[in-house]
Amino acid sequence: MGCIMRKSGAEDLGVYYPIRPDCEAEIPKTRFKPRAGKTLSERRWNAAFSPDGRLDIEKVLRRIQRGGVHPAIKGSVWEFLLGCFDPNSTFEERQELREKRREKYKKWKAECQNMVPVIGSGKFITTPIITADGEPIINSPVKDDQGGSLSGTVSDKKVIDWMLFLHQIGLDVVRTDRALVFYENEANQAKLWEVLAVYVWIDNNDIGYVQGMNDICSPMVILLEDEADAFWCFERAMRRLRENFRCSASSMGVQAQLGTLSQIIRTVDPKLHQHLEELDGGEYLFAFRMLMVLFRREFSFADALYLWELMWAMEYNPNIFSLYESSDAEADKTAAPLTGKLLKQCGKFEQKIVKSGSTDTQSALAIFLVASVIEAKNKRILKEAKGVDDVVQILGDITSSMDARKVCNEALKIHKKYLSKAKKS
Repeated sequence: MGCIMRKSGAEDLGVYYPIRPDCEAEIPKTRFKPRAGKTLSERRWNAAFSPDGRLDIEKVLRRIQRGGVHPAIKGSVWEFLLGCFDPNSTFEERQELREKRREKYKKWKAECQNMVPVIGSGKFITTPIITADGEPIINSPVKDDQGGSLSGTVSDKKVIDWMLFLHQIGLDVVRTDRALVFYENEANQAKLWEVLAVYVWIDNNDIGYVQGMNDICSPMVILLEDEADAFWCFERAMRRLRENFRCSASSMGVQAQLGTLSQIIRTVDPKLHQHLEELDGGEYLFAFRMLMVLFRREFSFADALYLWELMWAMEYNPNIFSLYESSDAEADKTAAPLTGKLLKQCGKFEQKIVKSGSTDTQSALAIFLVASVIEAKNKRILKEAKGVDDVVQILGDITSSMDARKVCNEALKIHKKYLSKAKKS
């Protein structure tokens, strides 16, 4: 499992995510600790499979929602939470699918390597290799197969656009989770760079690369040893999040979610919303980063991972695998009605959405998580905030002071309150 080291019964997360000694003072304190009887342990995870490999997802979700996932098995569990695998599949079926996906990734990576041979070398780039007009940059750090600089003008716009992103990805890779011992190894940084580079090459949504994708991808690269497996885990995560990264000159991807956040606070706490409006913060731009990269900057590495898996477990929909495996045209036909046994296999939040009959696609749990963080600080904001900068500072104090599970539980309460008040109005 990547650089993760096993230590039976270990409560010290430094065993799993070692911190560089020179960075220990600057990182947030971690609150998450595996708890016996609550956290999904390796033993309980293995026991949740039938002899042929079918997973009791309902039992697993209940355990995760109580106490998260033990670090020793996070990568394997995340593959199911994110829809890489169908819980009803067998060990044999999953291995066959895994091999097919690894071959597909290998093919895509080879395409990238043919254009930029440094890919696959254990190195990566941080300076431009091409101009916007497709002209190779002299003394480029990227060499061709004969060891010379790239030669010849590139005419394909898709190739140019992709090559222009490569050094930007590299610059972000250098800054990603730099406090972790894992990224002291250049080969591990290159692995992160390659997964992002291949994703941008095959992505057909015209988003390209946006800063913050590195923060989403990094945990997958750390938790899953095989690069292709890390890629597919990231690809599934991006299916949920990619609209966050869609930016244009006139709008940003999370704008619709910020609008929903504004509506939620206005409904559940009109006084606080009015105060924020008076401070010129009614558009909730101060919450941009929390939504964009799901609290990666606000929580420690381990706490952010804990928060993510709680979210994914609470939002879990048993149709997720078949929906992701289908084309957009087939998706509606593939989805089975969420009733009876299937409804029990949904996470807490998804069950509430289904039962409420809500069709608001913007009402993701992440928005209610941000609302719960804002509500937790409502007294301070009302009393102390004289401007938006004060709001930013007050919310910035959440680092190491908030428990991820408590934030999730408060988010569910706010969701219930919001639905109740919205229905009345």
